[in-house]
Amino acid sequence: MFGFSVPVVKAEVFSAMPAHFRKRGVVTPWVTANSGGADIHSFLEGPSFDRAGNLYVTDIPFGRIFRISPAGEWTLVTEYDGEPNGLKIHKDGRIFITDYRNGIMVLDPASGRVDSFLGRRHSESFKGVNDLFFASNGDLYFTDQGQTGLHDPTGRVYRLSASGQLDCLIDTVPSPNGLVMNPEENVLYIAVTRGNCIWRGPLMKDGSLTKVGVFYQLYGPSGPDGLAMDVEGNVAVVHARSGNVWLFSKKGVPLLRVETCAGDINTNIAYGGVDNRVIYITESETGTVMRARLPVAGRAMYSHQ
Repeated sequence: MFGFSVPVVKAEVFSAMPAHFRKRGVVTPWVTANSGGADIHSFLEGPSFDRAGNLYVTDIPFGRIFRISPAGEWTLVTEYDGEPNGLKIHKDGRIFITDYRNGIMVLDPASGRVDSFLGRRHSESFKGVNDLFFASNGDLYFTDQGQTGLHDPTGRVYRLSASGQLDCLIDTVPSPNGLVMNPEENVLYIAVTRGNCIWRGPLMKDGSLTKVGVFYQLYGPSGPDGLAMDVEGNVAVVHARSGNVWLFSKKGVPLLRVETCAGDINTNIAYGGVDNRVIYITESETGTVMRARLPVAGRAMYSHQ
């Protein structure tokens, strides 16, 4: 792929969903549309850590949010009528969720209550929101993926400012998925799943995107999903259905490859651990969370400030 060798780090299993939480014989509209009606037990996404070191994950087809303790023990936080995908934790403790069916939702982790936060833009429904990211000033960036792809390159990226203004930054993306900003917060990276690449978009002083280009072109049957950033500006990329997570420098040079160990449907990642140098990877075929230690600490996100 690269023409030169890349160091390999092997992931290990951190924790797998307990058997009593695995659904059987339940076919939801999401399962029918995305898994051909197969009898799947779960589909994990959206890993994010709270300040106590608990890892939250979503289960898209069954509207569930789980909390996994540092010891790997699972607790069902809530189960509601929705399709939760991305998840990030606000510094005030609220949990924000990109729900494919309902838009942006907010979860109270103490009560398990889920409320609508942003369901539409003006009077128009979203295509199907996917992932989200908080900037240090409280601005919320999120992707609106729907069923877009190379056949329909109309996926969108939005910014909801801390003051409540909603702006569409770009509306020509063939399947926008994960997104993250560099440490200086003047560049936005977007995982373009159906284009099998990462886009890089410099941000102007007024917050608009300019000169958006391809940061890295990937390969294979599926494209990138979740993204994460470390303190040096290196971009970690989950390459769905390849069994790999890649780490690229800010110049687009591949630094290492994380080889996963429990299925190939890797979806998303989050930095965690005592020194924030361990990435945790959701794998949706087996309902497993894996982890691997990386050489540089992850960027301290808005939720941990």
